Amino acid sequence: MIGGGVAGAATALALRRASVKVTLYEAYEDPAGEVGSFVSLATNGLRGLDVLGCLPEVQAAGVDIPRQRMWSAGGYLLGDVPRGRRRDDTLHSVTLMRGRLVAALRDAALDAGAEIVTGERLTAVTETPDGVLAGFASGRRDTADLLVAADGIWSTVRGLIDPAAPRPEYAGLYAVSGVSKMEGVEPGVFNMTFARNGAFIHLTAGDEVWWSAQIAEPDEPDRHDVSHEQWLRRTKELYAKEAVPSAVIAATTRLQPAVLFHALDPVPTWHTDRVVLIGDAAHPVGAGQGASMAIEDAIALAVALQREPTITAALVTYDAARRPRIRKLLGAAEDNRDAKKAGPVKRRLQALLMRVFVPLFYEKATAWLYSHEPTHPLPDHTTTHGYRTLKA
Repeated sequence: MIGGGVAGAATALALRRASVKVTLYEAYEDPAGEVGSFVSLATNGLRGLDVLGCLPEVQAAGVDIPRQRMWSAGGYLLGDVPRGRRRDDTLHSVTLMRGRLVAALRDAALDAGAEIVTGERLTAVTETPDGVLAGFASGRRDTADLLVAADGIWSTVRGLIDPAAPRPEYAGLYAVSGVSKMEGVEPGVFNMTFARNGAFIHLTAGDEVWWSAQIAEPDEPDRHDVSHEQWLRRTKELYAKEAVPSAVIAATTRLQPAVLFHALDPVPTWHTDRVVLIGDAAHPVGAGQGASMAIEDAIALAVALQREPTITAALVTYDAARRPRIRKLLGAAEDNRDAKKAGPVKRRLQALLMRVFVPLFYEKATAWLYSHEPTHPLPDHTTTHGYRTLKA
């Protein structure tokens, strides 16, 4: 396993549940540190965590968010819908800091018997009829029956198995996120304001307010030598005309580093005979579904390895099972980015359309996404297939 983020840790856990021997290599010394801002898990991802046996730990690490409210730049309510779930689903979306999600998954994988090696950066992959050889920057080498690449949108493995694979491009958005101390924000609500300069998200988490300003900027910003104070000052200026976002930003006590959003054209090659891409390495989807899709991927791959007689057949099955769903979600993600980058005229038109669309059609339009069920529970026992003890 290459990469110890959400996709890598979830897949290591899923493969251990299927009694596969797993060694996970992560380039950073602390893959579960406080990296990035908050992340949301919809009910499709949470049901996957239930199958993997770590749903209670993840729920305890975050906050339940039953509702989502969408607001116009002028502060008018555009829609109030269930957050990341169908209306009749008693399982609520969970929002938590990304580092805590990675830590929970990593701890569960370790408890299940996975080995995690940090500080090792993959540089080379060689396939043979009998397996795969991985080479690392330190000079370390390792062999396995299967290599699973969960090394993110900037995947090294994607380029190694297909030199013509698409490369990430700046998507016209960047995010500045922070934590505020203030009163008056209703708990259990994920608020999204379609502001003049991009989308603004905020929610209550205990005695804090977590926020993220997703700012439309056609030219890719230079993040070098820009202090937190400079980012915060610029963000305050951009949202000065929106009352609620402005108040949340003004109460900031802690700021996370700015993050640039990148998009990736559809990746034609997800696997070879002995190497497979999962998560953002294969399909960065955005739209608040990145973590949930990674968890779905993890279970689908483990199930395919259980059911098929060979690794090659299992990777073909995994690709066929996942690609149609991902293709549909990529279209939704592109629409999501366009809505956040809309100019003044288009933004006003969107607000008018959303007032009609959200109450009447939103839940029906998203039911296919949130109703997904994992293929079946993963039994925790040893099977007779020869590759069941493979090192991934």
